This record gives sequence, structure tokens and C-alpha cells, in this order.
Amino acid sequence: MMELDNIDWELLAALQDDASLPNQELAERVHVSPPTCLRRVRRLREAGLIERQVAVLSEDAVAAQLGHGLSAIVEVTLDRQGAEHADAFERRAVAEPAVTQCWRVAPGPDFVLILRVPDMPAYQVLAERLFTQDANVRNVKAFFATRRAKFGTAIPLDHARATF
Repeated sequence: MMELDNIDWELLAALQDDASLPNQELAERVHVSPPTCLRRVRRLREAGLIERQVAVLSEDAVAAQLGHGLSAIVEVTLDRQGAEHADAFERRAVAEPAVTQCWRVAPGPDFVLILRVPDMPAYQVLAERLFTQDANVRNVKAFFATRRAKFGTAIPLDHARATF
């Protein structure tokens, strides 16, 4: 486990906000030279603190192009909870492109899935394939989103930086 200083935390915060920043601008934001910035970001990546860089699409703008779409939060309870059974369900769930998030949780259901499908018929097809055909799925409880009040990908880092 590597030691992080204030500059590392500032880099992580800046990259969470906008990973497309050019190295020069990123270096200026955290008050280091561009070579130092590049070296530190590379070190953070190699340490596994930066998993990947992605573009976060506007759900509303994409929906305007492709049609409205349907978001669902689904709780799944398995009949047999052994590690091999949970691992098997998890492998099937994460292989589905419509599953945008898959969480093992406790207590309560075994999994919470976040799904994004074009419409209710597409959800039905997915539910049949992922839940109904799996004899180990005991219970499925689906919640269909009517409005998204907040969405974020950033991990709060203020408390971590405050300790330095």
C-alpha cells in the first residue's frame, strides 16, 4: 500500500472531476511541474488507485437519440448462498450488457443490480434469461426509476485529504 500525500489526493480529486484534462492543466491545478504530474498519475495508475478513465454520457441526451429507456434497481435473493452459487450468479449478471452495476449486499437480498434497458419488453426478456431460468434465484424485487435526482461516480475524498 502506497503512502499518499496532499498532491496525490488533489490529483485524484481533479481526475475524478475531469479525466480529460491535459497534463499541463492538471499540473497547474495541483501546483506541480508537468513531468512530476505525469509521473505521479502514472504511479497512481500502477498502484491501482485509478482503475480506468471513461466518458460519462448524459442519460437524457442519449435517451433523446435512442428513445426513453428504462432504468431498474433489482434485488435478487438466491436460494443457496454458498460462495460457488453466488459466484455463478455474479458471473451471469456481469456478463449482461444491460447490467450496469452489480453489488453483493448484506443483510437482505444477496445482490442489487442496476439495469438499463430500452423498454419493458426488453426488461422482460432479460428477466426471463437472468432470473427465471436460474433455479437458484428465489426472489426478485424490481424497482423502476421514475426520475433520477442525483448520479455521480466520484468517491468523496475531502476527509482523506483533511488528515494531511
